[in-house]
Amino acid sequence: MKKKIVFLPLDERPCNYAFPEKLFSHGDFQIVKPEKLGNKKEPADVHALADFLKKECRGAQGLVVSIDMLLYGGLVPSRLHHSEAAQLTKLAAVLRKVRQENPDILIYGFQCIMRCPSYSSSDEEPDYYEHSGALIHQAGEALHRSRLGLCQEQQLKSVLKKIDEKELTDYVSRRECNREMNYLMIRYVKEGILDMLIIPQDDSAAYGYAAMDQQDVREKIMQEHLQTKILMYPGADEVGMTLLSRMVNHMSGTKPKVYVKYASEGAKSVLPIYEGNSLDNTIRYQILAAGCQFADTYESADIILAVTAPAEKIEEAVNQPSTAKGYCVERCMPELLDFLCERVKEGKIVTIADNAYGNGGELQLISMLNACGLLDKVAGYAGWNTSANTLGTAIAEGVDVFHSGCTPEHQNFLAERYIEDAGYCALVRWQVNGVLEKYGMNYFDVQEQQGTVSKLVFDGLEAFIREYMPTISQKVKLQKVWMPWRRMFEVGVEAVYTDTRKGEQS
Repeated sequence: MKKKIVFLPLDERPCNYAFPEKLFSHGDFQIVKPEKLGNKKEPADVHALADFLKKECRGAQGLVVSIDMLLYGGLVPSRLHHSEAAQLTKLAAVLRKVRQENPDILIYGFQCIMRCPSYSSSDEEPDYYEHSGALIHQAGEALHRSRLGLCQEQQLKSVLKKIDEKELTDYVSRRECNREMNYLMIRYVKEGILDMLIIPQDDSAAYGYAAMDQQDVREKIMQEHLQTKILMYPGADEVGMTLLSRMVNHMSGTKPKVYVKYASEGAKSVLPIYEGNSLDNTIRYQILAAGCQFADTYESADIILAVTAPAEKIEEAVNQPSTAKGYCVERCMPELLDFLCERVKEGKIVTIADNAYGNGGELQLISMLNACGLLDKVAGYAGWNTSANTLGTAIAEGVDVFHSGCTPEHQNFLAERYIEDAGYCALVRWQVNGVLEKYGMNYFDVQEQQGTVSKLVFDGLEAFIREYMPTISQKVKLQKVWMPWRRMFEVGVEAVYTDTRKGEQS
């Protein structure tokens, strides 16, 4: 009989809603999730979600729950709501009810610390962030530095004079409310309502409002001596996969050992863009959070995690190929590929975290994997958004193969990662964006989920498959493309991998 795991995603985008189920809802596990969520800035019905949890958790062995979805109706609504802490506390009480009615259920939660982008855009923030976002970020950075004695108080006053007081009050009060909910979940862990909690640092930086909140929350965790049950590290959209990995490992009584192979040893100390922790530190947290162990040698490892990051600053994928020394001189990609080829021959589970660039995979790497005949031989590949998003996905792919092998569902997911992470994020997104103006559209508004733009993207991705993945292009069938939030940042992709030698899906 399959083990039932109830899953409440962070939001309705494919990376949060579909990826975890695609990876783990087969074999011994059944993933159950809500059929209806919200739509970007429109929150999901939180009362309906509470009813869903009470119903579906009866008889379930596990629950992975996004606290931001439970309380606010999604990640973006968590930055827009006008709820008070007392209201949110009442909503959170459904977890206490679930625990009382299902004392043996394993409950893992994750809850973001509200981000503070450095740019002005209202796409995912309050309307006033369109004109005040950069200033609000500067105010938080100046306040933080002032408290640490790293800048003059006059610098803070100078920034504050430029910001509308009502807007800043609205922003700061929401942060305070959300921080109170972070504290509430810490109490839930202490009381045993939650077995484990991840507090991911979404688009984090070294200084600012988010960094100050992180420090306050970290101190609270230490005061309660919960450092082994509550983990904080950069990430967000990958955490559903991470916690399902952990749950599958726990329910299977295993802790896979993961060996990390860097393309450059210098990458260990790099601070990835959109993150405030060194790469090596974040990798160790990601491995731990997924219910795995760090291995010192590849011989002793169950899973090998290849990391492509450069020795110095990580750049945006749209600007590749980089000519910086950290990419071209201090990173030995041929040695990495040779290592991976040998480990695949030995039957090792190899998964690739392609974090060489931010917001997209490395096209050179895809060509190299194709030349080496590795595209459909590795267990995993990811190269999307932030380094943390990429790492969590790649580790989860390795865990899935460790438990279930390369199932047809897994091979489909692997093909989709190449198509979306490298094909779309690094290449086709920008090709299509260049022609949007003639259709009366722009990057943040393509006016539809399926139509003109999705057709352009579909055609571009088919061309990518033919050009960059010729060794498996005949095995990969792109079936569907859509724009989930009617913008260019993310895409929805469905593809099927078929083993043509057998004439059936592999």
